[in-house]
Amino acid sequence: MLIQAKTARFFILCAAMLVVWRGSAACQDKAMTPLSGGIPMIEGIKMLEVGAAAPDFSVKDTEGATFHLFDEKGKRSVLLVFWSIFCEPCRTEMPVIQKLHDKFKDTGLVVVSVALDGDPLKSSIVGYVKQEGYTFRVLIDELDAQEMFKVADPYGVAGTPTLYLLDRSGKVALAKAGRVKEEDLEKAVQSALKK
Repeated sequence: MLIQAKTARFFILCAAMLVVWRGSAACQDKAMTPLSGGIPMIEGIKMLEVGAAAPDFSVKDTEGATFHLFDEKGKRSVLLVFWSIFCEPCRTEMPVIQKLHDKFKDTGLVVVSVALDGDPLKSSIVGYVKQEGYTFRVLIDELDAQEMFKVADPYGVAGTPTLYLLDRSGKVALAKAGRVKEEDLEKAVQSALKK
């Protein structure tokens, strides 16, 4: 019964990503709750709050190398970007993420995007990232034994894009579902890097 509920949740999240991909008409769909600037979100999922300790995780990137979040603790701030290749708002936001990566990569920020599309779409993810020239690290989220996303579920990701900025101590400095204005995100990054 629990596994069926988890599987249903996975398919609802996939459906939400497809709804976003289909364009602005998707925001009028009554089955989804438009939050955060019209981004459809799955109801009943609670995001981590600012000040919360970020859950640790370990998953592979598109190159097959393992990324372990706690390896960054005490060293650098981390910008986690949860996205999908089917999410049009994600595609619009990714150039902003690349600018932040370029600007702050040498001053203590690591940008890590977490693709929720899964390993079956890895080649599409890799192709898209290469085509767009993104140089930040791209992780592929995985399902665990209980069919829960290893990264997205502990972070309360109910739709894409979702961003978390973690300070050097591993605490959430910013939690936002939907698109974030470039200047607001840059201010948050500058603040996190000072701590």
